[in-house]
Amino acid sequence: MISAGDPAGIGPEVTVKALAQPEVRELADLVVAGDPAQLAAVARSLGLPVPERVEPAGDAGAVEPGRVSAAGGEAAVAAVKRAVELVRSGDASALVTGPINKEALRAAGYPWPGHTEMLADLCAVAEVRMLLVGERLRVCHVTTHRSLRSAIEAATRARVLETIRMTATGGRRLGFETPRIGVAGLNPHAGEGGLFGDEELREIAPAVADAQAEGIDVSGPWPADTLFWRAANGEFDFVVAMYHDQGHVPVKLAGFDEGVNVTLGLPFLRTSVDHGTAFDIAGRGIARWQSMAAAIRVAALTR
Repeated sequence: MISAGDPAGIGPEVTVKALAQPEVRELADLVVAGDPAQLAAVARSLGLPVPERVEPAGDAGAVEPGRVSAAGGEAAVAAVKRAVELVRSGDASALVTGPINKEALRAAGYPWPGHTEMLADLCAVAEVRMLLVGERLRVCHVTTHRSLRSAIEAATRARVLETIRMTATGGRRLGFETPRIGVAGLNPHAGEGGLFGDEELREIAPAVADAQAEGIDVSGPWPADTLFWRAANGEFDFVVAMYHDQGHVPVKLAGFDEGVNVTLGLPFLRTSVDHGTAFDIAGRGIARWQSMAAAIRVAALTR
């Protein structure tokens, strides 16, 4: 099940482009939730096949490409809600989401800062985490869409431990029998024994010890400026990052078009493109579809 994203962004375009690839269509029986008229118009404008199976959801008739609007936010949420209904009812086995826009969500009156929080609310789940999956790096985040100050305050022993647990569970689902997890420090040099901050000593190291006592193959906290290099070279299968940019920057640098966002903690598998709505190029036909294809591939091949 694919939700096409904000109709003012590149979501419909990358969805149509990905579905036009024979190797993508062969992965699974793919259904798109979105405005059928818009998806057909986008496909025709690109000279590509119109998606065969579209579940009507949302109205993009009043939406202009590249413009934040309440109508765009409303249509994006409608597509996600319909897709979630179909997955939870058993009519679909996984959810792949196109990009949505936080400003458009607010304009439409919704409180969620992003997909992760929206899906947690729709599924009545208390704890979810964002896992970014790339060719060389797989990074789970202790926090995502919050200020840096708030993220520092949220790097508690309990939250770090739960993130490690969810990473281990998600790693097994992705095919790693015993995932090797490296945990990043919060401060430069992982605090340097308390010289540059004591969060590692007070919160992160105790959480790592707790997880080790549960039998999880985890170590740290390690300095973030070397941990991602070590993971990319095969020493760790997964990294636990403390905040959004600490984890996102290395994954996107390692392969911008390869990144897939996996939400851990939901009652179903959800993957997503690892990019935004790109309003600056929406409607121009130049958006790259590879991340959408990668998200579909991970959803189709994960059990």
